[in-house]
Amino acid sequence: MAGGLSTRNAAVLLAGVVLAWGTNWPVTRMVVQDVSPLWATALRCAIAAATLAPMLWAQGAFIVPKRGDLPVVFCTSLLHLVVFSALVATGLQFVPAGRAIVLGYTTPLWVAIAAPLLGKDTLTAPKLAGALLGLIGLAVILNPTSIDWTNTNVVMGAGMVILAAISWAANIIYIRAHRWIASPLQLLIWQVLVATIVLTVSALITEGLPHAELSRKLVLLFLYSGLIGTALAYWAMSMVNKSISALTTSLGTTGTPLVGIASAAILLGEPIDKSLVIAAALIVAGIGLATLGDRLLRGQATARG
Repeated sequence: MAGGLSTRNAAVLLAGVVLAWGTNWPVTRMVVQDVSPLWATALRCAIAAATLAPMLWAQGAFIVPKRGDLPVVFCTSLLHLVVFSALVATGLQFVPAGRAIVLGYTTPLWVAIAAPLLGKDTLTAPKLAGALLGLIGLAVILNPTSIDWTNTNVVMGAGMVILAAISWAANIIYIRAHRWIASPLQLLIWQVLVATIVLTVSALITEGLPHAELSRKLVLLFLYSGLIGTALAYWAMSMVNKSISALTTSLGTTGTPLVGIASAAILLGEPIDKSLVIAAALIVAGIGLATLGDRLLRGQATARG
């Protein structure tokens, strides 16, 4: 694609994004043990904004958004960077990171189900089959032997992560319908800035100033989450999207929950049990089937005219 990277470099960058996003879940779980979810998310966004501004300026991509792009700026800021991130951070206080990332990455399944109902897409057989496969995986990970239904905090935590996935799905459906003036990369800094302001004001009103014992470990965790897991990962993904097909990108990002499970086991010592493996396999397979099968059907339809 014009203006993009070579296929090989784009693939390497995509692998880096999957690694950054996957490892960011156990990192966030460690952060919210010391800092409240709202402040954790606000500070992460502030670090990302401070990183992205000079990067975009150096690339000549720093612009003031046009009026027509303001809805997508606020939609992405509120639904993804505020609601999704804050709910995930809150849920991670009670749910192991490996399980949380599997629940969180059900987003494509909610898109596949909701978009046709809202008249934004067509419900094809692969999408329906993929969604059903993913929902079976969701049932596996939510079964009483995997999630302690007698623990209110655990149930609420899991529910928050699922709500976060639905919020992200709503954002994706809106983004698909938006008529872009500037590129997603050019608008990213404004989305992060709006999220930083909303989260900071919300945290100040509800909690006051953050209360945490500053340590080297906590600083490093915040830097990783804000710098690598957010700013660099989103910048890299924008470069990947210019260089390889949306299908390849979609299928590649299905590796994120697998990386999250593995990194949670390594960094946090979380066990990888049978229900987690089965649920992750079903959900990833469902996303892959819905994405790949639907694209193949559309390609055949296009070829037939």
